[in-house]
Amino acid sequence: MASRLDHYPLPPIEDLYTIMTGDCTFTKLDMGNAYLQLELDKSSWKYVMINMHKGLYKLQFGASSACTVYQYVMENILRGLPRVTVYLDDCAWGRPPPAAAAPAGEGSPRLICKPSALARHLAQSCGSFGREPRLVWGGWPRLHTLYNGLWPAAGELRLAREHLQMADGGLVALDWALGEREAPPARAPVLLLVPHAGGRLTRHASGLCRLALRRGYRPVLFNRRLHNGVPLTSRRLLPLGDPSDLREALRYIRHQHPAAQLLAASEGSGSALLLSYLGECGSSSHLTAAACISPIFSFQDWLQAGPFRLYRWLLLLQQKINLSRYATVLGEIIDTEKLFRSCTLRELEEVLFCQSKINNLSWASYWEKNDPLRDVDEVAVPLLCICSNDDPCRGNPEVTLPFELFETNPYFFLLLTKHGGHCGFLTSRSSSWSHEALLEYFKSVSEFFRAEERTKNQCRRKISMTSYKRRGEATHKKESVCSHNIHEIFNWQRSYTR
Repeated sequence: MASRLDHYPLPPIEDLYTIMTGDCTFTKLDMGNAYLQLELDKSSWKYVMINMHKGLYKLQFGASSACTVYQYVMENILRGLPRVTVYLDDCAWGRPPPAAAAPAGEGSPRLICKPSALARHLAQSCGSFGREPRLVWGGWPRLHTLYNGLWPAAGELRLAREHLQMADGGLVALDWALGEREAPPARAPVLLLVPHAGGRLTRHASGLCRLALRRGYRPVLFNRRLHNGVPLTSRRLLPLGDPSDLREALRYIRHQHPAAQLLAASEGSGSALLLSYLGECGSSSHLTAAACISPIFSFQDWLQAGPFRLYRWLLLLQQKINLSRYATVLGEIIDTEKLFRSCTLRELEEVLFCQSKINNLSWASYWEKNDPLRDVDEVAVPLLCICSNDDPCRGNPEVTLPFELFETNPYFFLLLTKHGGHCGFLTSRSSSWSHEALLEYFKSVSEFFRAEERTKNQCRRKISMTSYKRRGEATHKKESVCSHNIHEIFNWQRSYTR
C-alpha cells in the first residue's frame, strides 16, 4: 500500500544560517524518537502502526511523508519564537549580543514573513521598514482613504495611451506616464500599476507614477476592458479573478522592453487581479517583483460585507457609469434592468458574471474559479503587501489578513502599520509613505538578485577552472546570465516552495 506524499517543503540550510546571523551564543535540542511521537488519523493506523511492549507508535521511520509531516508540525509549534530554527528533529536557538537585541519602536511597521535570506536583506536595507511613518491625520483613516481616492491630483499627469487587442477582439489600454525630461533609457525598469476595481485613475495612483518617474522608472497603467475610457469592442467582460488580459499585456511589454526589469504594483481591490496573475503563471511570470498596497485578500467576503457605506456607494456608482455607455449591447447578454437596480457590489457581480445569458453559475462555483488566492502556492515572485490596522475598507485585520500565508510562504512579505487607512499613508497632502516603501522595496530586491547573480557567477568560474585543470582544455565557455531572470537567481528557494 503506497502512502500519499506530502509536499511540505524542507528549508535550505542557507536560510537556517541566515536566521542565526549575528548571534553569539547557541542552544541545540535533538528530539528523541521524533517521528514516533506523532499520532495519525485512525484511517492510516493499519498501514503504519507498529505494536511494541511499551505501547503503540503510529508513525514509523521510513514512511515517505514522515520528514515533511514532522517538519510542518515542528514549524507550527515553534512559530513566532524569535531566532529559532528547526530542521526535522533538530531545534536551534541563537542569542545576539545585547546591543543587537534592541526592539523596534512601538509605532514602527511590522515586517511579517518567513525567515529567509531575502527577508533579512529587506529588513536591513529598507530604512522605511524600521521607521515609524509620520502621517498627517493619523487617527482619521477614512480621511486618508477618501482624500487619496476622491480628491483630484495636483497637476495633470501626462499619459500616452496604447490600445491592445486581445484574441477575442476585446481591447485593453496601457497608459505610459511621461516625464518632463527626456525619455528614460532602454534598461529603465518598467513599473506596471493595476488600479482598483473601479478603474479610475486616483490621486494615489497618480502620485505613485510621479514618484516612480523621478526615481528613474518607466510607469505604465493597465486599464481593463471598459475602464477609464477603454471602448467595449467585445461582449465578453472579465472578472477580477481572470488574469488573461493582464498576462497578454505583460507579454507585450516584455517584447517591447526585453532589456528592462518588469515590476508590478496594485492598489486596493485591483490586487485581486495581480494575485490571480501571480498564482496562475507561477514560475512563468515575467515579473521580477510585485507589491500590493492595501490589498483585499478575501474578495468574496469583501463583496458580501462591503467596505464602509460611502466608499461602497461611490465604487458601485463608478461601475454603473462605465457599464451605462454600452447598455444596449450588454442587454443582449445580461439583464441590464436588474444590473442598474443593484444596490450592492455582490448583486452587481452576480448579474454580470453569474446570471448572464452566457454563464449560469452559482455564487460558490463562481468563486472557485475566481478567488484571488486559489493558486497562491504557485506564486514564485517576491510580493510585498503594505497594509494598515485601521483600513476601513478591508476590515478587522485579525479576520481579513492571512497571517499564516506570510509566515509560511517565503515569497510573501507583509508590512503592517498601525495607521494609514486604505491606500492612504499620507505624510503630506502630496506624498505617501507607502510609495516610498514600495520603491525602496523594489530597489532592495533588485540589489539582492544582483548580489546572488555575482555569487553564482563566481561559483561557475571556480567550477569551470576546476574542470579546465582536470580535463586539460585550453579554453572554457562562460555562461551568460540575464540580469532580470528571477527564476534562475531565486531557485535556491524554489526547493521548498512546491
